[in-house]
Amino acid sequence: MTLKRVDDYIQGRQAASPEFAQAYDQAEIDLEIAVAVRQLRTNLGLSQRAFAELVGKPQSTIARIEAGAVTASNKTLADIAQKTHKQLRIQFV
Repeated sequence: MTLKRVDDYIQGRQAASPEFAQAYDQAEIDLEIAVAVRQLRTNLGLSQRAFAELVGKPQSTIARIEAGAVTASNKTLADIAQKTHKQLRIQFV
């Protein structure tokens, strides 16, 4: 299946199913969070275990966030930002 056909399929499913559209949008957000958290961790030069200890979360939580398997709460993201001395920004684009 070509990229164009995949995009057409997704757009069709989103138009036909509000539930699909909502799930797709949430998955996209979870993936953006996953990439940002992993990038922060690697920029700090830390393993998942060391990063988890730094931010006060279980390593399994960090692994699930980085895999995009969970939706990280605002509190979890704020905790990560505070413990790593970073600023958390949420933008509407």
